[in-house]
Amino acid sequence: MVKITEELVRKRAEHNEGIIGTLEELSLHQEDVERIENINNWCKNIQILYLQANLIPKIENLNKLKKLEYLNLAINNIEKIENLERCEFLEKLDLTLNFIGDLESVCSLQGSIHLKHLYLTGNPCCDYKGYRQYVIAKLPQLITLDGTEITKSERIKAKQNIASIEENIKKEQDRYFLFRSEQKKRIEGRFDSTIDDEEFWKSTSENCPETRVEISRRSRKSKGFDKDKKTEKKQVHLFTKEGRPLNINQAKLDFKFNDEDPEKFVLDLAVYKYLDTNLIEIDLQPIYARILIKGKVFQIVFSEEILTDKSTAKRSQITGHLVLELPRANYKPLNQKKVKKISRPICDDKERKEQFLEVQEHNEMDFSKIVENYNKKCPREHLEVPPLEYG
Repeated sequence: MVKITEELVRKRAEHNEGIIGTLEELSLHQEDVERIENINNWCKNIQILYLQANLIPKIENLNKLKKLEYLNLAINNIEKIENLERCEFLEKLDLTLNFIGDLESVCSLQGSIHLKHLYLTGNPCCDYKGYRQYVIAKLPQLITLDGTEITKSERIKAKQNIASIEENIKKEQDRYFLFRSEQKKRIEGRFDSTIDDEEFWKSTSENCPETRVEISRRSRKSKGFDKDKKTEKKQVHLFTKEGRPLNINQAKLDFKFNDEDPEKFVLDLAVYKYLDTNLIEIDLQPIYARILIKGKVFQIVFSEEILTDKSTAKRSQITGHLVLELPRANYKPLNQKKVKKISRPICDDKERKEQFLEVQEHNEMDFSKIVENYNKKCPREHLEVPPLEYG
């Protein structure tokens, strides 16, 4: 059984940078999907959804897609129209080549007032007498049915004859339901695993949902898609046989590597904007950097060694980009002129005391002996007094 997984949805969301929360259009056709799930919660902004050519037996889990305008479920195994009442803006519904025998189930679309185009071509209900008139009468909002425009005269006739048409449709439905129950009994045990592929492909089969599922199962098995075995992931070689690291971009992310700065390398990696930072792992080595983004490897080799302990990694809150600044190990700054610092001499406590004036302890200063004291300190022979000149 093929499931709608997050990995599958992100793969089909490459046009939206792998972001699924803001997706407006999603194509999951020809994937052998057997159930509609998860889209309801992951992609609430979806407007166009392609699910044709799968193995879906039931319309379900679409009630939260309020913006859905176009739903393509052609070539599936659907037998009844249901669970689309809350898709309020649905304009176009394609159910071509399914197994819808319950024509009365179209009444579930009466609340879809914006529904303009409905395709039921190739379903068992199309063989009922009065099929087109019945649908036109029950869904007056339609503009086209099976690609053909609905005329005013068709609407009038459908309203006038609705009573007799309803009786005939119920009889036709009962016949088909009886045929379908008998068909299930006939094919029960028909697709036994003991029947080899050669015998199966040579035998004739009835056109029914069970046959489609069995054909798909055997086709996938012959192509190597075993649902019971997990396919091994392709091994990524990070080094050569000689042990030299390789440049790898398994995540296929855009990046810019700036090596013009003589002081450092700068790596700008365009990580998905809404990707959780916890899903990013960084491994820095002297000659290469390895970054894991959700398990996918991005590895880049440097032309010279870096200082791993001084490197930094930052992530932009606006763009989501991851920026690594990687200082070069061999970088030497240019010689700069050394500026001598003028340091004041450290004075002892004794010298500090000599710098202050000695003040006598007398309350009143004695100025009478100033000259005498000065002459004692500075003898006259040490004084050089210039001779006086008389004019």
